[in-house]
Amino acid sequence: MKNITGNLLTLGLLAVTSLAPLSADQHRQNMKNQWRNLSIGSAAVGLYGLVKGDTFLTVAGIAGAAYSANRYEQDRKSQSADDRRRAAIFKRGYYYSHGHKYVKHTFYSGGKKYYKFVRAT
Repeated sequence: MKNITGNLLTLGLLAVTSLAPLSADQHRQNMKNQWRNLSIGSAAVGLYGLVKGDTFLTVAGIAGAAYSANRYEQDRKSQSADDRRRAAIFKRGYYYSHGHKYVKHTFYSGGKKYYKFVRAT
């Protein structure tokens, strides 16, 4: 009975975390959320193993929770650094890529203000 319950918990955890990202822009955020959810789920498996006296589930759950929490923290820091770089580019108003300069231009559409970077000639 212990193995069946543990297998069902693991299968449910995999099913919840295997949802595909909604778009390419949200990929990093979705991966970060998946690591967080895996950490929570793994901790629950570890707690379940502890309560039921199953050493394997306890150790596997704690190890999975620790690894997932570490990956979540790495993704969080990476996303924060990317956000700072992006903000610096918008503040500066230009950037260089592959030997070409791109300059920020402002345009209005439907009464809203938008920005885009265009290649400087």
